[in-house]
Amino acid sequence: MKVLIDTHTFLWFINGDRQLSRRAREIIEDLENERTISIVSLWEIAIKIRIDKMRLTEPFDDLIPAELHRNVIDVLEFNIAHVSLVAQAIVERLPVLSVDPVFDAYGVNRLW
Repeated sequence: MKVLIDTHTFLWFINGDRQLSRRAREIIEDLENERTISIVSLWEIAIKIRIDKMRLTEPFDDLIPAELHRNVIDVLEFNIAHVSLVAQAIVERLPVLSVDPVFDAYGVNRLW
């Protein structure tokens, strides 16, 4: 299965946060699944760090690439058809790993 990992899901996963559902963790850890994260999510993390709304345990430039590599998570690039994470999920026909029910209103297949 190919899945798109939401920003908070990725952060909860790499931090071992208990808010991450068991199902989401199993999907991410299953190497049979093709895991992706939007470049928009990485941009969101970088912006939040820059404006002091978030802190990471290591510098962004070290931690994020290492976690992507360690967990075999590909980065989904942004193009004009991808105006939002919802649009990316629809255009790419990907289920989204997210606790956020806002995706349900758009007919996106949300896994949690």
